[in-house]
Amino acid sequence: MAISFENAFGTHDSALLLSSRRAEVISRNLANSETPGFKARDIDFRAILNAESEGRSSTFQMARTNKSHMPMSNVGFGAQDDLKYRVPTQDTVNGNTVEEHVEHAEYAKNALRFQSEFTFLNGRVRGLINAIKGE
Repeated sequence: MAISFENAFGTHDSALLLSSRRAEVISRNLANSETPGFKARDIDFRAILNAESEGRSSTFQMARTNKSHMPMSNVGFGAQDDLKYRVPTQDTVNGNTVEEHVEHAEYAKNALRFQSEFTFLNGRVRGLINAIKGE
């Protein structure tokens, strides 16, 4: 009997990939916090994960930087055009919408989400290994 990783892991593997992508987006925001006219972006984690769990996935494909890399299917998050703009609580003179305190808080929440998903998946994998070993 074959093991279905999709049934074993559910959307948790997609959530890990989504958290990684969101960390990149937030890091880009923080790196451009002093750039005039830069608009802060973010991923709507909840909406994308809900779509993934309902079987609707986005059109985003992972970029292959080398022809020997394995292709990946849709991984549950939008392309650059699907990123949302973050609405600032305070206007700035230079038009930059990055608020560092907000970005740091979102990054910390995202890191906690990533760690909890990773811990959950690690437990699932350990359980599958124990089942295969018959322990």
